Amino acid sequence: MKNPRNTGMDRRSVIKAGGAGALAMTVGSVVPPVARADEASGAAPLRFNRDGKFKIVQFNDTQDDHRIDRRTIELMNRVLDSERPDLVVLVGDNINGGPNTELEAKQALNNVIQPMERRGIPWAATFGNHDEDSTPRTGFDETDMLRFFRAYQHNMNTAGAKDVTGTGNMNLLINDSRGGKPAFNVWLLDSGRYAPKQIAGQDFAGYPTWDWLRADQVRWYLDASEKLERRAGAAVPSLMFLHICLWEHRFMWFASVDSRTDGDHARAVEKHSILGERNEDECPGPFNSGMFSAIQHRGDVRGVFCGHDHINTYMGNYYGVLLGYGPGTGFGTYGLGGEANHHVRGARVFNLDENVDGVLAETHNLFAKDYGIDMSNTDQSMDPLPLPR
Repeated sequence: MKNPRNTGMDRRSVIKAGGAGALAMTVGSVVPPVARADEASGAAPLRFNRDGKFKIVQFNDTQDDHRIDRRTIELMNRVLDSERPDLVVLVGDNINGGPNTELEAKQALNNVIQPMERRGIPWAATFGNHDEDSTPRTGFDETDMLRFFRAYQHNMNTAGAKDVTGTGNMNLLINDSRGGKPAFNVWLLDSGRYAPKQIAGQDFAGYPTWDWLRADQVRWYLDASEKLERRAGAAVPSLMFLHICLWEHRFMWFASVDSRTDGDHARAVEKHSILGERNEDECPGPFNSGMFSAIQHRGDVRGVFCGHDHINTYMGNYYGVLLGYGPGTGFGTYGLGGEANHHVRGARVFNLDENVDGVLAETHNLFAKDYGIDMSNTDQSMDPLPLPR
């Protein structure tokens, strides 16, 4: 049975995953995965098309169980068919806490993987705060999920950085149209789940209780970015995807840390060229990770895009770096509420052009309502899609 829609505030009530033991099984006899980026060798299996273009689609917060709302799959199918992307990124909360068995968890993941696999589209995924909500019951944790991803033919995930907080932190290089050198880079970071109950004997009452990027993840980004620049001979422009927003996403909307008025937002729109909707408060963790400062220091990341806050769709230029959201993709989780509940279900598109300064030419959102998908508040759960054999 599907979890009831929440309001966006009950993330705090979700149990913290216990990191239960791994019981993973591979996906039947799936054919071996395609070649993946190798950080040590600099191999880049992806490349720009002959016209110098490359397209990325972001889906996030598909967030359903093994009986997924059919409209989530319909939306993914419609976006993939209309946009024909070269890469898809799943930016966390791929499933919710509904699965009760390892099989149901695999089915829930497989549902949102199949739209890309059936079209032969390369894809990669990172994790959100809800992906391990079912782990205490299923024994299937993010390490198992990453192994499960990598068994698919068109998955691009690597095993991830070693001895770094989180699961599957990685970068994915895209070679230029001639295949000779990296023209763009994609960072995927695991922004974690929930804050611990206490630190130094102090709880988090009154503070956000989601997770945050740790210092070793920031250090890994800095080291990997510098290593890539040395190898490529110049900083490689990139996008960074993580599920939980940075504090700077929250600052940007009002161009302020403390003052949060309509006047502040009007000033922010002009200052930061903000486009899109903000329908709920941004929900970062209790501590600022310092990642934005690291990005400013390196100068390679053109944009940081997240999910987590399903009904925010905005984007702006925050001191030279685009900060933004992908709209929530899944129909099985909370939306706007009321008759307009599903009206910001969607995806984000990134158009890259190796002939444009900075390579990132533009980005925009697509919405389910514009594809004629049913927007009614009805449960449209369907049976799981078949697992590969």
